[in-house]
Parts: sequence; structure tokens; C-alpha cells
Amino acid sequence: MTQMNDVVALVTGASRGAGRGIAIELGIAGATVYVTGRSVHGRPTTDNVPGTIDETANEVTVRGGRGIAVQCDHTVDADVVSLFDRIRNDHGRLDLLVNNVWGGYENSECRPLPLVPFWEQSLHQWDGMFTAGIRAHLTAARLAVPLMLPRGRGLIVSTTANLEALPYLRNLFYDLAKNAVARMTWAMAEELREHGIAALAVAPGFMRTERVVEAFRRAGAADALDGPRGPKETTAYLGRCIVALASDTRIMEKSGRLVEVAALAGEYGFTDVDGTQPRPFRIAAGT
Repeated sequence: MTQMNDVVALVTGASRGAGRGIAIELGIAGATVYVTGRSVHGRPTTDNVPGTIDETANEVTVRGGRGIAVQCDHTVDADVVSLFDRIRNDHGRLDLLVNNVWGGYENSECRPLPLVPFWEQSLHQWDGMFTAGIRAHLTAARLAVPLMLPRGRGLIVSTTANLEALPYLRNLFYDLAKNAVARMTWAMAEELREHGIAALAVAPGFMRTERVVEAFRRAGAADALDGPRGPKETTAYLGRCIVALASDTRIMEKSGRLVEVAALAGEYGFTDVDGTQPRPFRIAAGT
């Protein structure tokens, strides 16, 4: 089993979903994991979807790591600065940043992305994806790097969509935002390479998250969750991928790339919770 007892990690957007899965797998490996988000115990959660940072941090600790919950709205710069000040005061360094926080999905019905022409889309989604997504990733990265520079090593990961799943991701705002993540990662890697800090974009497949389950349920399609077009991966699969990347002594060779979880499973040998290695995610044209 991978041991990360000396690793200090931050996973943003970890109340539930991908962030929660990543944080828990890092905890299983023994890491100290700061988990951030807006949903906290005793208060309403985003879209009333289950999950809080307190629950995630507790699970990290139960699994063998040290989970630290920090309420943070990543669209509020003061919150983010305070978060990194705390990490600096607690440890004086950061080894791993996982930029997972995202926006644009919040609404009263927890709908999936609207597959409609861009002129019919709400600018709420643009603001969510580019402010709570791209800008939040950049803000966290620029505050994380000074905590990595003195040791001459570190890893910044941004979760994103698989840009090979379709030539066009069927929603202009979403397509631009996810492509921006990949380009931003490449550019950061170019500037960080001489400092020994790696930056990667990581794309999971279709994951069975709390939000996905709720969207299927509210659409009256709960039975389809286990069907051929339902989500095939758990968030642990992505989490195990992050652990493998963070443990790779040759990670600089991958810096700047957009990598797929399923492809890395074959390279590193990790599996999903059921022992399988789901194949790379692809969307059939016209579906």
C-alpha cells in the first residue's frame, strides 16, 4: 500500500463527489488532507445534496489520515487567502494541491448541463464555471506555489473533463471551461518546470457522485443508473489515480499533460472498488 504519511495535501470542493473520493483515498494512504467547501455540518448543503466537509474530513481521519475541514468559498479571495495562511501556519509547506472545486451546476432542480444553443443558455453557468471553476483553480495554484518552491517539488492537479470523449462537449460554456483547464495546466507546467513542481489535468470517466444520482432521481430515471449509459466509475477510482500520481517519483515527465484515469489505471495498476478497471470514457456521437 502507498504510504503518504509525510504528505500535506489540499483538496478543494471536497464536501462530496470527486473531491470527497480523492480526499478519502489520500487519507487511506496516510496523508494530512485539508478539505474545503461551502457545505458544513448543521447548515443547508448546496442544492440540498448530501455531503459536508466535516463528514469528509472525519472519514479521512477514520481511514488513517488526518482530515482537516476548512469552510471556504473559493469565489471569495479573502476565504482562499485565509485557507492558505492556515496551511502555512500549520505546516509551512504544501505538497499536493487538487483543484476540484467547480461551479455552474447549482440550481433548484439539480439539472445536468443544458444541451441547448449557447444563445439560450443562462450566463449563470458561464459565471459559475469561469469564476468558481477556472479562476478558483488559478487562485489556489498561485497561493500554493510559494508553499512548494522552498522544497523544489510539489504537484498541482486540476480535475477536468475528458476532451477526447467528444470533439465538442455539447455545451459551449462547458467546452470552453474544460479546455481552459487543460490549457492553464499546460501553461503552469511550462513556468513551474524549472522549479521541480508538476502540474497535470486529470479526467475521470462518468462517476457515480451524489449529484449525478440526484439528477437521475429528479429526472425520474433512477433505474437508468445501473443501465448501459449510467455512471461506471466510483470517485475512489479517481482518488486512487491521484494517490498514484502523487507517489510517482517521475511525475515531472507527465507535467503539463491532460491524462485519463482509466489509462493511468493500466500504467499504475490501481483498480476501482470492485476490483475492475473501467475502460476510458467515450460518448457516442448523437447520444
